[in-house]
Amino acid sequence: MYNKYVKRIIDIVFSLILLPFFVILILIIGPIIYFQDNGPIFYNAERLGLNKKVFKMYKFRSMKFNALDIRNEDGSTYNSDNDPRVTKIGRFLRKSSIDEVPQLINVLKGDMSFIGPRPDLPEHLKKYTGNEERKVEVRPGITGYNQAYFRNSIPWKERIQNDIYYIDNLSITLDIKILKKTIISVLNREDIYTK
Repeated sequence: MYNKYVKRIIDIVFSLILLPFFVILILIIGPIIYFQDNGPIFYNAERLGLNKKVFKMYKFRSMKFNALDIRNEDGSTYNSDNDPRVTKIGRFLRKSSIDEVPQLINVLKGDMSFIGPRPDLPEHLKKYTGNEERKVEVRPGITGYNQAYFRNSIPWKERIQNDIYYIDNLSITLDIKILKKTIISVLNREDIYTK
């Protein structure tokens, strides 16, 4: 009941409440991103969603325009505190997690939820083994179990198993715990980069 109906209603209501703040953020941050290197304000990335549907995930652009795509050995996205591809404003956006705010649009559209597994790249579908494909049984989230408790400090395969744990234990109580822990993690800037 919660996952099928209530969670989606909560997502829509809170997206609409937060939308005016998102517009204000665009007006403040948008010009700074643009004038740093005359590139687009948003970064639109293809991601794997519910039932393997590929969708465009929106973020404030934190890297230089047309930066090289660098991956870790496990295929996950590379990130580092001294990544030369990241702009000055981009470092702030990442550390504060403000770069993720445009995903409010994804939540409104139904591509994502506020809380759920972080979406993988479409090509990761071929790398899933065993029960890992279960990750796409729910909508991906702006934040999730991994982001709340580990952020980027654990390997990708371990993150997938945590995502499956979340799916198996999905409840409003768990979502509230994840939301509280995410706020603490973001404020303390914990585990932002891959170790």
